[in-house]
Amino acid sequence: MFIFILQIRHMLDEQAELYLFTIFSGLVWALWLLKVGLSRRYRPWVAEHHESTSVIVPVVDEPLDLFRDVLARVTEQGPDEVIVVINGKPNPGLEAVCEEFAPLVRWVHTPIPGKRNAVKIGTEMSKYDITVLLDSDTVWTPGTLSELIKPFKDSAIGGVTTRQRILEPTRSWITRWADWLENSRSLYSMPAQSVLGQVGCLPGRTIAFRRHILMEVMHDFMTQRFMGVFLEVSDDRTLTNLTLKQGYKTVYQHTSLVYTDAPLQVKKLFKQQLRWARGSQYNTLRMLPWMLGHAPILAVFFLTDIILPFLLVGTIAGWIYRSLSGTGVNLYEAMLETYGAQAGWFWVIGLMVVSSVLSMAIRQIRHLQEVPSDFFRLPVFIIVSTFFLMPVRLLGFLRMAHASGWGTRAGAYAGGDPGADAETPSLEAELDLMSRPAPVDVVDREPGTTGFPVQRDHATDPGTPVPAGGAPLTAQAGAPAPAAAPAWHATTATLTEGAALTEGSRRQARAAAATPAPAPARRRLNPLAAIPYGIAVILFALEALLYV
Repeated sequence: MFIFILQIRHMLDEQAELYLFTIFSGLVWALWLLKVGLSRRYRPWVAEHHESTSVIVPVVDEPLDLFRDVLARVTEQGPDEVIVVINGKPNPGLEAVCEEFAPLVRWVHTPIPGKRNAVKIGTEMSKYDITVLLDSDTVWTPGTLSELIKPFKDSAIGGVTTRQRILEPTRSWITRWADWLENSRSLYSMPAQSVLGQVGCLPGRTIAFRRHILMEVMHDFMTQRFMGVFLEVSDDRTLTNLTLKQGYKTVYQHTSLVYTDAPLQVKKLFKQQLRWARGSQYNTLRMLPWMLGHAPILAVFFLTDIILPFLLVGTIAGWIYRSLSGTGVNLYEAMLETYGAQAGWFWVIGLMVVSSVLSMAIRQIRHLQEVPSDFFRLPVFIIVSTFFLMPVRLLGFLRMAHASGWGTRAGAYAGGDPGADAETPSLEAELDLMSRPAPVDVVDREPGTTGFPVQRDHATDPGTPVPAGGAPLTAQAGAPAPAAAPAWHATTATLTEGAALTEGSRRQARAAAATPAPAPARRRLNPLAAIPYGIAVILFALEALLYV
């Protein structure tokens, strides 16, 4: 903020000069003011409304205690059916957990890893009006489902998302930062876009759609390509886009709260944020013509997310160039002459730090009202958001047209294009290669533990555990395990209903899964992947014109 004020002052002088940092700061403040202005009009839906619901849970692998608690909290809230789609290798542990909740919960296995295929299978199996897509590591709180359904009273609404927080954010600085980001989106971006009826991305941890919409867009969801590549990741953004293009509204329900986990390692955090950055910006460019014509304010939100990292890199490069070349104007000259070099720089750096903290505090005031202690962590939040998140978003932009997978899950989609020709590896062949040792989840969990963090409601009391509505269900509190529900089995895309798996068939399935898959053919280069690099070169060239 201190530098911003000095640059504005200099720009208004006779020797006016346009500064990239001024543009960067101006966009940040303008976007914040837009979000504040819109979000002040937001109100959650409160009128009672009931619809039949199918909950679909795609899962690769999860700690069994966590997965059991996820299903327990879902079944307590009375959906009409729960369909668990186990994708990748057979997982007898997950199957057994599902059977504890039969007949409400039924499971299906498909050997094809990948969330999109799992969503397709679950949606086609479902029978009820509202389809709720739930991540397998997301924990519901009491009232999540009933609150999530309320906005569907408006027939123009096609998709609804929840408020999302991080389980036990005090575990590390990474979880604190991740929870801060989630809460900031819930307090600014999501309500602002919801007022317009155009939430640009309904986050996939828990989202609800009208089933008929999913069935209508399923072909595009499974096959649509852009810049020569089918991008498996960012399935939630893709479904949101397709729902908006069908003419429906997408909204946010603040009173429906869920908790999810976050990485504990910087490496996994990097992979997660890179995956999100690639998927978000890929879909922004794909949706840009539609947004400019039907949702111009939404276009402003997402285009700003793309432009800001370029402006930040250009600003830093410009400072380095000016320092090495001795060009430009020393905006701190008067202060250095007044206080001397040593004391002057002390005041300059001090004012930079203080003004940056105050500037961020103003823009994060709603979060700080809920978690006041985070005020003292503002410098860390500024550093991580600026020097970690911004470069990751820039890298995600450059890599958006490169086929790759989730990067953080064992046995998950590893990249490829299901619509490619015979010279390109098939989706199934690509994904069957994911048999090497890898973390079982998108997040790290403490070694030697099988449980999961206690969730807390930070909106009311950061230290108060949120009740689960009862102890996690195992075998009905010591009662005999219920009879196994009819198991649903899938081979590639074909599903058949049959009796429960016998031990022999389980051994056969495991043996078949252990058979090495043939190595896929070498992937061809995608010339359209050069488009983001070309855009980046143009943007950096335009920025360089301000310094030469």
